[in-house]
Amino acid sequence: MKTSSSELQAAHKIIPKIDVEVGIEKHKTGKSVFIDVRDGLEINQTGTIKGALRIPRGFIEFAADPETAFYNQELQKDADIVLVCGAGGMAALTGKTLVEMGFRSVSNVGGFSSWKEAGGPIE
Repeated sequence: MKTSSSELQAAHKIIPKIDVEVGIEKHKTGKSVFIDVRDGLEINQTGTIKGALRIPRGFIEFAADPETAFYNQELQKDADIVLVCGAGGMAALTGKTLVEMGFRSVSNVGGFSSWKEAGGPIE
């Protein structure tokens, strides 16, 4: 039977977790698409990674599918996508969904607080 724990374990096997320092280096190059998958209220309270797309986990399928009216053109199948959330779990689950949709380069930088503490650019 599918459980939150089993889904999270499966996601962690598929989506690489990268160190915050690696994420910051990717951000500096400007070649990666950063997505904060938390809801807007939380982002408004804490901020987010500078330039990150704000796409809640529950909306990612619509934003990532070119067949919907909600498609975000920055979400190309060959883009290097880096996900962030509150602690890393939602980012991993979102990454699993993106991989299942055909995205080839998806990673999880973990929680926003770790990014902020490491001195990553924020807004």
